[in-house]
Amino acid sequence: MIEQAYLTRIADVVQTDIAKVVLNGVYEITTFEQKAVTDSTVALNYIIPASAVSLVTTIEIKRADNSRISYKPVNLPVTSDTLMLETFEIEEVTS
Repeated sequence: MIEQAYLTRIADVVQTDIAKVVLNGVYEITTFEQKAVTDSTVALNYIIPASAVSLVTTIEIKRADNSRISYKPVNLPVTSDTLMLETFEIEEVTS
């Protein structure tokens, strides 16, 4: 079993690596309302401005060098400025 302190350490690395959110492959968000670690969970809050994006079809989380941390297809209409919450849970998987 992996110690909680080590899982938290890995979450800290993930949190530090997050540099931007890319919507629909083109719109970049680099300012976050919150980017924090609690235990082994990374919480990322950011605002999608309705004036910039009316429909989100993909969300990518990237490092500063533009390498991808995560990618997910979505269907999210944006009718007003929208506060998003992304979470990354670092956990041990046993087989």
